[in-house]
Amino acid sequence: MKVTSISRKLLARVLSLYFVLTLIVTCVQIAAEYYNAKSHINSELLTLEKTFSGSLTRAVWELNTQQAIDIAEGLVAIPMIKGIKVTDENNQIITELGETQALNGQDFDNTLIDINAERHLDMGTLAGRSFGHTFPLVFEFSGRTTTVGSVTLLSSNEVIFNRIEVGIYFLIGNAMVKTAALVILFSLAFNKLLTVPLSGLTEQLNRLDLDDPEASKFHSANFERNELNILEDAYNNLIDELVQFKEKLALAQTDLLNANQQLDEQNLLLEQEVAKKTSSLSTSMLRMEMQQRELLKQQEQLTEENQRRKKTELTLTQTNRDLKDSIIELNKAQARLLDAEKMAVLGNLSAEVSHEINTPIGVSITSTSYLSDLLNKLKRDVNEQVITKRSMDDFLLNAEQSINLLLNNLNRASDLIASYKQVAVDQTSDKIRPINMAQYVDEVIQSLHPKLKKTTHRVKVNCPGNIDVHVHTGAISQIFTNLIINSIIHGFDGLNRGEIQIDISYQQDRIYIDYRDNGHGVKPEALPYLFEPFYTTKSSEGGTGLGTNIVHSLVTDTLNGVIRAESEPGQGLAFHIEFNNMK
Repeated sequence: MKVTSISRKLLARVLSLYFVLTLIVTCVQIAAEYYNAKSHINSELLTLEKTFSGSLTRAVWELNTQQAIDIAEGLVAIPMIKGIKVTDENNQIITELGETQALNGQDFDNTLIDINAERHLDMGTLAGRSFGHTFPLVFEFSGRTTTVGSVTLLSSNEVIFNRIEVGIYFLIGNAMVKTAALVILFSLAFNKLLTVPLSGLTEQLNRLDLDDPEASKFHSANFERNELNILEDAYNNLIDELVQFKEKLALAQTDLLNANQQLDEQNLLLEQEVAKKTSSLSTSMLRMEMQQRELLKQQEQLTEENQRRKKTELTLTQTNRDLKDSIIELNKAQARLLDAEKMAVLGNLSAEVSHEINTPIGVSITSTSYLSDLLNKLKRDVNEQVITKRSMDDFLLNAEQSINLLLNNLNRASDLIASYKQVAVDQTSDKIRPINMAQYVDEVIQSLHPKLKKTTHRVKVNCPGNIDVHVHTGAISQIFTNLIINSIIHGFDGLNRGEIQIDISYQQDRIYIDYRDNGHGVKPEALPYLFEPFYTTKSSEGGTGLGTNIVHSLVTDTLNGVIRAESEPGQGLAFHIEFNNMK
């Protein structure tokens, strides 16, 4: 059998562990150098964004493609920039310079980029040899911001390695020198302190004589007190115990002979006792066989009963599965009906807003036509040289009135479209964003103005102007839209002048909304079913019964709040809503 040296195995394991640790530490240091250099480059890319985003935004906004290309060429001339890509708001490429093949999906990590979520977004590391940074081009005009495009700056790992090349060589050389020195020192120490003393002990151990153990004791010339000396002492103590054991063994053999004689006598007595027990055991076995037969009959009966129960269980399981499938289909159908109801409300608003816009646009067209006639008349007077101061004053007065009329009607149409657009976008989105409650409720009511304009009903809002919260804006707009339309259709049916009162307050990071109308109200027996789906008093007139159910779902599920309704016949209907700020 091949002998393996303990000192060599121990030396190999220690040095292997040290080599692995040194390799790991070196790799970690190289990685730290790499990410540190990469962090500096990312900081420089952010600095370039702050430096050139303004000029690039102005160039893209003004459609000055040449200026955008000149700026891009200047950026590519920077050593750390390997490529640049400039796109407009429709993601159409304005200019693309340098190494930009990674932007076409060849080398990117699977990193989701949304340039509309934040002003500055790190694009993430490009897999392979490139990485970069993308930022949006946002133009501010009249207090509004518009994203006009985006810019992607590319760098590469080659730039990073050029910066950290000397440091990597230094780390690798340092690790190699330390590893070589440690191998030499450990080899010398293991040979002197372990290999040579163990060889001497092995030779003395091979000379062990069991007939004369005293002559086989270790006699070492090592005067140091270490583990090898402890091993020698333990071996010598073992020899002393072996001598004592041989003496005790001789005495034990004598005692064993005496014990064997006594054991033979006990065996005879035991055989007699076993014969008596065997006869009684046979009788017990007969009784047990009878009992076993009865147990087998009972087991057969239980097996039959178990099979019947399994069949019943399978039938119940299949029935339960069918019921679950039916419930799932019902839930899907209900969800589709809720979405259809939301879109129906939005469609009605769209039709009425479109009709409302026709009036200011028609007035604007008339004013523009009248202004055109004035200009043509002034042009003829100038050409015929019959213009007078009075005709000039009349022209200026009429032109000023036409322009004022034109501006007022266009502003009116613009405000109506802006309010409807914001509300319509919010109603089809589950996005949480910060809003001012007073301003947002005014926008929702403004979007309902075309429907309210056809009636004499009024909406009063009592909301402090300093309530700024983070909420699901789509849920808020849908709640107020459904409540107001519900009051107009059901509460004010047959009434000439209805009034809606909305009170909003904010306490301890919680929003409280009290909505009340002075309409017909709800009968006490119908109030418990108010939030049930498909419950309506207008089923014969096309009502779906989903309005209040949508409000209840939005408050409880989307806003994680509570809602309750109160009503007395003839005194109107009130809703009390509470939910937390979602910041």
